[in-house]
Amino acid sequence: MKKIGLVLMAVMLMLLQVPMASAEENHDTIEEKAHKLASVIVSDYGVSSIQYAILDHGSITLSNSAGIADKETKAPVNKDTMFGVGSVSKMYVSAATMMLVDAGKVDIDQPLTTYIKDFTMADERYKQITPRMLLNHSSGLYGAHYKNSMLFNDNDTQNHDQLLVNLRSERLKSNPGEYSVYSNDGFQLLEILVERVSGLTYSEFIATHISKPLDLNFTKTPLDQFDRQHLAKTYFPGIDAPLAVENTNVIGTGGVYATAEELVKFSEILTGHRPDILSEQSAAAMQSHEYRKGVWVPEERNIFNYGLGWDSVQLAPFSDYGITALSKGGDTVLYHSALISIPEHHLSIAVVSSGGSSFYNSIFASTVLQDVLKEKGIIKDITPEKTPKSPVKADMPADLSAYSGLYGNVGATTQVDIQNGEFELPALLDGIIPAQKYVYTGSGHFTSSDGTAEVSFEQQTNGKTYIKVNALLDFPGLGQTEMVYYEYQKLNANPVKDSVKKAWEARDGKKYYAVDEKMTSVFYLVPPAFLIKNIAVDTGYANGTEIVDENYAVNAIEIPIMSGRDAFDLNFYKKENSEYLKAGEQHFIREDAIKPLHTAKTTQYKIPSNGYAQWFKIDESTANKNMVVDFPKSGGFAVYDENGSVVHFSTVNSERSIVLPKGGLIVFGGNAGDVFKVKLKNQ
Repeated sequence: MKKIGLVLMAVMLMLLQVPMASAEENHDTIEEKAHKLASVIVSDYGVSSIQYAILDHGSITLSNSAGIADKETKAPVNKDTMFGVGSVSKMYVSAATMMLVDAGKVDIDQPLTTYIKDFTMADERYKQITPRMLLNHSSGLYGAHYKNSMLFNDNDTQNHDQLLVNLRSERLKSNPGEYSVYSNDGFQLLEILVERVSGLTYSEFIATHISKPLDLNFTKTPLDQFDRQHLAKTYFPGIDAPLAVENTNVIGTGGVYATAEELVKFSEILTGHRPDILSEQSAAAMQSHEYRKGVWVPEERNIFNYGLGWDSVQLAPFSDYGITALSKGGDTVLYHSALISIPEHHLSIAVVSSGGSSFYNSIFASTVLQDVLKEKGIIKDITPEKTPKSPVKADMPADLSAYSGLYGNVGATTQVDIQNGEFELPALLDGIIPAQKYVYTGSGHFTSSDGTAEVSFEQQTNGKTYIKVNALLDFPGLGQTEMVYYEYQKLNANPVKDSVKKAWEARDGKKYYAVDEKMTSVFYLVPPAFLIKNIAVDTGYANGTEIVDENYAVNAIEIPIMSGRDAFDLNFYKKENSEYLKAGEQHFIREDAIKPLHTAKTTQYKIPSNGYAQWFKIDESTANKNMVVDFPKSGGFAVYDENGSVVHFSTVNSERSIVLPKGGLIVFGGNAGDVFKVKLKNQ
């Protein structure tokens, strides 16, 4: 669930003032260096607690933590404090699948329909999808169904239960096996495969075939019975109290809880050191360079190069030393994790945290692991950090001007206009790389004003033209990482009729708000990222979709690695004189249809028979008034300021009273028929 991590990391970087730290040479022990890095993450990167562990030849050689597990009680983090591991959960379902391969019950190159017979899609190509394609992200699925997947104190399995139903009406965005792009749904299908073939629930499979033989006592899922007090508390900017327990109910893709020690113990399976659980042959197969089988950026040096389950099977900078390192990162909304393993030296490190980002944890893990390798004499010197250099402009060949045009990724389009060897790009990586100018510096490359990103235009074997980004990401006090990926795809001209153009122009700049997300959803904390669609129209396209008619646009994006993930079509429809949007399996209401909150001292609001949440505007007549809400246990409400930041969320705050911010929004949600009694009074 990496996109969640990127979004939240961008939010945290904007909220935090991160001081620059000098990279002074020191002679601290590995334990001291690790603790200093952990302390930096806690003090400077919005992390409330972090836990880490190193496994060396089967033994825990380092296990420590920083921060506190509970700010109210000041309870420290200990080795048994549990965290959500996010997408590192994909390694559990990957291992489970390969265990079934060892048992002769699954062939990962047979059609998925062999094992999930009721798996169908509105696209005949679905019959070509194999378990291998799910494991290496090359199935061609649109990406993820997030609806009601991450809930507070709620382990509702509807997302899991509805996946096959949702897929029946959907098509693929590419030919199966054509290229790999991150897909959460693929690992949800693997979860279903494990259940169908083994006859166990997925949680039972983990407990029986992973936790029991490894003697793991704190590796659990939201469906397990265990003491939730072992979980590290989670927090969110603007909300003082600890949040309720976050359940990531898409277990195969992101729902496992664990400790750092148990995560590195689990890595023994993945690296072939527990052949009694998973054969060495299957562990080696998971480390295969799957990314080479389809369209991919040419560079070998990267933090993304997919294996089976693994994000990287040739992680930089370890590849610089001639060492094969495997990595997987993971993010929910509130928990974050990283796992790096070096099979040939029987080394693994795990880092888990409440708050922050898997990027921070991965850099921490990489830095510490390099120190360990140096101490062992496996590497002589650690590769020094790079210093960005301001671009020196060169004369640009005239033919590069032909790359001007309209480009898109999932959710956005941008015009690239190359003039005099220069052009501008909006912010990249969800704002981590700022919007800036790029100038031609030779050899087909354009360099950003700050020198941290180099972009070029690349025509791939699939006939698509991409903007390739080579980014140097610097995190003061932690270290650096580099990422090479395709950010944008050049879009073909898509002329539309005037009537179609007019219909879409009327939607340009409009916001649409989700109406069918449960009020226990964690996503109400970050609605701009998950519960709001901002429609942006640009010459035959909208949000990376190609406009077909007045009310329908289909995904146009086929970008490998990350930027082509979680695609969607746009379907607009009218209901009771209001316009709605269906994107994926979710429904959204247009902002024009959202009415102001009533000004009466006492008003009742009722959830309609379709169960849709009710959104209201806070205008001048209700702003700054005190609102008290009486609502049933099945309901809840959230309040946002004019910037879209949450100021009150009843699911995580028992207070039923709130002063209404001017220009903000309120949403009431619950079961059909639920009544909300609202009282307004002046302060």
